[in-house]
Amino acid sequence: MTTLADPRGQGGAGAGLVEGEFLFTAEDFKKIAQILHSHAGIALSEGKAALVYSRLAKRLRSLGLRSFRDYCKLVEGAEGVDERQAMMAALTTNVTRYFREPHHFEHLRDHVLPPLVERARRGGRVRLWSAACSNGQEPYSMAITVLAALPEAADLDVKILATDIDPNMIAEGKAGVYREDAVAPVPLELRRKWFRKVQAGAETRWGVADELRRLVAFRELNLIGDWPMRGRFDAIFCRNVVIYFDEPTQERIWSRFAPALEPGGVLYIGHSERVTGPAAAQFETVGLTTYALRNGR
Repeated sequence: MTTLADPRGQGGAGAGLVEGEFLFTAEDFKKIAQILHSHAGIALSEGKAALVYSRLAKRLRSLGLRSFRDYCKLVEGAEGVDERQAMMAALTTNVTRYFREPHHFEHLRDHVLPPLVERARRGGRVRLWSAACSNGQEPYSMAITVLAALPEAADLDVKILATDIDPNMIAEGKAGVYREDAVAPVPLELRRKWFRKVQAGAETRWGVADELRRLVAFRELNLIGDWPMRGRFDAIFCRNVVIYFDEPTQERIWSRFAPALEPGGVLYIGHSERVTGPAAAQFETVGLTTYALRNGR
């Protein structure tokens, strides 16, 4: 999940200004907030001005700029595409871990996968989507759950799509190499089965097994942008990201998930989220922050 960084402990921004080496006005903050909302759907409140300053001051130093006014001109201009991406990466953070919110993976294992296993063994298509995958720990957790139920999944028509707005996170997911503390939530038996030790200098890391890699396809995707996928999904994980959008954007995302799911398909969302707006009538609650698309749609 890629979301706005946690601003706790940052302090206030005064009358729209933050003291520091770079001039940062209320107008600068407004422009940056508009860009972030337009390109990523994330709503920035004025209380996060200090966070924005601290994160983007590093970008100004790197670019040799003298003020946030100059920075805004850059990111708003035709030549600012790459820097807009860098800005979004600087203002977002990635909170993820293996088997986060384990009740979702238990529901996937016990209720969603059994009929899908039978379908796959008969030659049918099975598709799952990790819609804000961060650095890959969520989709690989999904893949481990799938392989426990269907060991031959990688040889069948079973795929997990993993998408995120941040290309750096997509690159990490494709690499599939994690520090010891990252894989700590994975039970030792599963870690020995699905990970391989990788030496990175003096540090030992863990790389995902080939079977997991074969199941997961990583792609860069903006949830408020175009979705090029054609087929529907049997289950979608989109957890702890929509909460950072304003209410109209949240409702648009929920409405887009409905037609992306097979009838009866399941949507897993974050612990602080709930499906709202017109799409709410299309889903029924089947577990904690777990929704199934109604068959009638």
